[in-house]
Amino acid sequence: MLMWSDRLEPVAMRIKPAPKMGEKILVTGGAGYIGSHCVLELIEAGYHPVVVDNFSNAVQGEGTVAESIRRIEKLLNTTIQFHQLDLLDRPGLENLFKKHSFAAVMHFAGLKAVGESVEQPLRYYKVNLTAAMNLIEVMQANKVRNLVFSSSATVYGDPKHLPIDEQHPAGGCTNPYGKTKFFIEEIIKDQCKAEKDWNAVLLRYFNPIGAHSSGLIGEDPQGIPNNLLPYVAQVAVGRRQCLSVFGNDYDTVDGTGVRDYIHVVDLSKGHIAALKKLKENCGCKVYNLGTGKGYSVLQVVKGMEKASGKEIPYKIAPRRGGDVASCYADPKLAEEELGWKAEFDMERMCADLWRWQSMNPTGFSKSTSS
Repeated sequence: MLMWSDRLEPVAMRIKPAPKMGEKILVTGGAGYIGSHCVLELIEAGYHPVVVDNFSNAVQGEGTVAESIRRIEKLLNTTIQFHQLDLLDRPGLENLFKKHSFAAVMHFAGLKAVGESVEQPLRYYKVNLTAAMNLIEVMQANKVRNLVFSSSATVYGDPKHLPIDEQHPAGGCTNPYGKTKFFIEEIIKDQCKAEKDWNAVLLRYFNPIGAHSSGLIGEDPQGIPNNLLPYVAQVAVGRRQCLSVFGNDYDTVDGTGVRDYIHVVDLSKGHIAALKKLKENCGCKVYNLGTGKGYSVLQVVKGMEKASGKEIPYKIAPRRGGDVASCYADPKLAEEELGWKAEFDMERMCADLWRWQSMNPTGFSKSTSS
């Protein structure tokens, strides 16, 4: 098997045997982009992940196993328990909890496209809120009291100050997707207040990008990418003709929007730190996961040009409604209380993203890495 160095040159892959797995952790949506990277980190940290996914944001591989999970099994020379299950299937979820004794749950499953949520609000409210309620109620019935929730910086809405810390007002969401994240946060907070044996860590992500350094797993958007970096990568690999840059007249370093981008592996390690926090009987805690640094759209384009060695054609388009000039995190609380800090810079994020994209030009479905 081959992997790629930071310069995209083939080097021998030396994979350590996966550690003996301990506590069972349920990972909902574990075959998706962030979930799959967290599954890998869980195994390497000595946990025993049990993955459920309904393939809404994942590609099915051989049999009934997700392709991302199959590749992690190959990479770590292990077997992962995978269940094809929709969290809207309450009886199926109840049966899952009867089969397994979980120490904690990581909840990633849900619809996640901001633009689509504006067009289909009822679908987003029904799916995301019902799935979360089913999960929390089944956890309650089975005396599973530890939860890490995949939230989002969208709960902050338009920034009132920068950088955004956890004391920034939440709830002024500008789209239904963000509102579902905020509502689920409130449900979890209320449950932790009502029953003191519940512990939850709510992780508010900024903009996850990049891929695992092996190039075997990464982000594989279904259809046209909604986020900047996957779109830029598809332009670089030839799947898209040109990038549209929405607005170049913001009060930023080059007039384009500035965002906080975080490597998906750093993000995944933040979840491991959150699991450890649960053991302290922490109640309900909220943390930002970001780098604290902002990069403009054109800085990101230049980073991908350097990583790929290819020119990224782009055109300036009008601003999009609801977009803000700058948005980036204050991640100090996570460093102080979780002992977590993002390690990878934009150069590394772009290099790992390009490795994934170049090894898998059409994503999981027809890649050269299987």
